Amino acid sequence: MRLLAVAGARPNFMKIAPLMWEIERRSGVSACLVHTGQHYDERMSQLFFDQLKIPKPDFNLQVGSASHAVQTAEVMQRFEPIVNQQRPDAVVVVGDVNSTLACTLTAVKLGVPVAHIEAGLRSFDRSMPEEINRILTDAISHWLFVSERGAMKHLRREGIARERVHFVGNLMIDTLLACRQQSEASPVLEQLQVSSGGYAVLTLHRPANVDEPAVFRELLTAVERLQRELPVVFPVHPRTRKALAGETDRRMPNLKLTDPLGYLDFLKLMAHARVVLTDSGGIQEETTVLGVPCLTLRSNTERPSPPNKGRIAWSACSPAASSQPVWRRSPTVERRGAFPSCGTAAQRSAPSTSCCRPPHPTEAMSRELPPRRFSCSGRACNSDRTGTAAIGVLCAVAVCCRAARHRCHAALGERSLVVGDADAVRAALDLGTAAGRVCPVPGE
Repeated sequence: MRLLAVAGARPNFMKIAPLMWEIERRSGVSACLVHTGQHYDERMSQLFFDQLKIPKPDFNLQVGSASHAVQTAEVMQRFEPIVNQQRPDAVVVVGDVNSTLACTLTAVKLGVPVAHIEAGLRSFDRSMPEEINRILTDAISHWLFVSERGAMKHLRREGIARERVHFVGNLMIDTLLACRQQSEASPVLEQLQVSSGGYAVLTLHRPANVDEPAVFRELLTAVERLQRELPVVFPVHPRTRKALAGETDRRMPNLKLTDPLGYLDFLKLMAHARVVLTDSGGIQEETTVLGVPCLTLRSNTERPSPPNKGRIAWSACSPAASSQPVWRRSPTVERRGAFPSCGTAAQRSAPSTSCCRPPHPTEAMSRELPPRRFSCSGRACNSDRTGTAAIGVLCAVAVCCRAARHRCHAALGERSLVVGDADAVRAALDLGTAAGRVCPVPGE
């Protein structure tokens, strides 16, 4: 099976990494990696490839920054000859950036099936460019891999056929759990002169917050109040730095501005924060797994499951809402190792197994498997059997790319997974990516 995997922006790299690690371990599966160059800054691109041990891209489209229309068109124009040249069995896209939609459109029009990882998420706010990308990508992709049960409901409401949808878990949490221990070696706290539990982390990058002067000023007013009682570390996105240039009249001695951080540095920074303030959807999920209170600086989110458990609070981007000490009114929980149930495979199973898969009736049997180990070093980590979301994606694509009765052997320690048609693999994935079990080929 030959895949063409696409990544274009910082959020994509954490999701494509465990998939590439798993592909490298398998015989009979190969992948060409295409970097569209949507994010091209060294700290937001190359540093992630280095730290996460993602293979060097086979192709770099180098599209750079542009308007949504121009960027999408450039990706399509440059991706088309690669699809024609490589003739893959499937194209794999992740997330909701412009590169995701552009490569999906290109592949589908060339008759190549597309697998969309992290499908079905909805903010129900079509003023967000990402929401348009999500809806259109899901509508034309052949396979939809979801990270939470709520996404499956969204897709059913939109009329997506059940056989196209597979619950496989959260690839981004695969990466977090694999790299969590390694991130503790980062000297970032010492470099920033902050102590564990004694600072807040702030990230802002969405156009609705950064490109609207009135909204941005209100957010800075809230930050100005917060930094009076707690140091605020602010890794500044290039888009946000331009907006900050016009706010020279503010005095905020406890606001620590930094360049964008690498994955391991930022993971440690989040893990030891007292509170995180962000407009990023991915950070909402990461803080939930890390057990860190999070204030979402948006009036909506495409990842609503974590707040349902009281971990995350929303702000309508006003100083009154944002300046309240959220860490004081958050529920008392054990910060380290607390994984509240938030709808993703990793967060449901992490309290007992630290792996990304939903619980299933044969839990006892799966515990008998020898430990599966892989990490962002590409070799070993301390999280047993981490990465089952990546395994689920590969198994489902392998099955659906072949005839209904063709066997797909996915090595799992000393056992093998044998899966048959799409119905068999879907049932297996819904029970936890079928770790250590056998799904018989129909009729045998």
